Amino acid sequence: MKNLPVAIPETAQGRIITSVGGLYTVETFSGICTCKARGIFRKRSITPYVGDYVQLSEDGVIQEILPRKNSILRPPVSNLDQIFFVVSTCHPAPNLLLLDSFLTVAIYQDIQPAVVLTKMDLHRGEQLEKLYTDAGIPVYPVEYDKPETVAAVSELLAGKISMMTGNSGVGKSTLLNAIDPSLQIATGEISEKLGRGKHTTRQVQLYPCAGGYLADTPGFSTFEVEQYLQMDKERIADCFPEFQPYLGQCRFSDCAHVCEKGCAVVEAVQAGKISKSRHDAYVSLYQTAKQRKAWES
Repeated sequence: MKNLPVAIPETAQGRIITSVGGLYTVETFSGICTCKARGIFRKRSITPYVGDYVQLSEDGVIQEILPRKNSILRPPVSNLDQIFFVVSTCHPAPNLLLLDSFLTVAIYQDIQPAVVLTKMDLHRGEQLEKLYTDAGIPVYPVEYDKPETVAAVSELLAGKISMMTGNSGVGKSTLLNAIDPSLQIATGEISEKLGRGKHTTRQVQLYPCAGGYLADTPGFSTFEVEQYLQMDKERIADCFPEFQPYLGQCRFSDCAHVCEKGCAVVEAVQAGKISKSRHDAYVSLYQTAKQRKAWES
């Protein structure tokens, strides 16, 4: 049996690793094959995602998609283990509201998030590191004159399906080259190297990296905007790890943790135990979800 970088469940025959133009590259225990999907999927408005575990027919057609443990919309990838949000300490300055929104989406989808800090040589970013460490989010500062900091990120990729995203200019290509020099990605050319050129955005791919798989990704401007608009407002507080000690401690059982009197979360913010910027992000997401629900009523 072929030893694959990331194990396939025994109930599946393979994993989709590339999708382009209705054709799917499926990795199986016996090798790689190119498949189409049964027409019934289109009739049922089901789109196979890269990362899906599948069953194939005898003639090599995808006939069943196994249940997904999670999925994201942009890029359409399923069964992710972790997402790395690459953030520069300066140039460009981090957009905390956007970052907090995406971290929330990851946790909501049961995907382990982590923040990778770059450009530490230009600005140490101690406050940024403390902000997310205190919030219970793993933070990995990367300094290229300290190989152990790159190794700390690289080691997390082994045996996992991961995604790495961040604003343009934060240093994703530099980080990927440091993790896997064979990629030889020129700065600003991640999409071209991975087969997602400017005019081939219909392609999505998982590619081998550091003993696991990494998903080709867009930047923050397109990642998951739709999905965080679809969250259930009652579940959003659970996606902020630093809120956990205070949930269930409020005066009212249906507390929204926005500005209510007797809210343990709001009191923790006022006492400096929870970051105001993080709580502001929560309130923004909660209000967006609340408005969406009102529109749908």
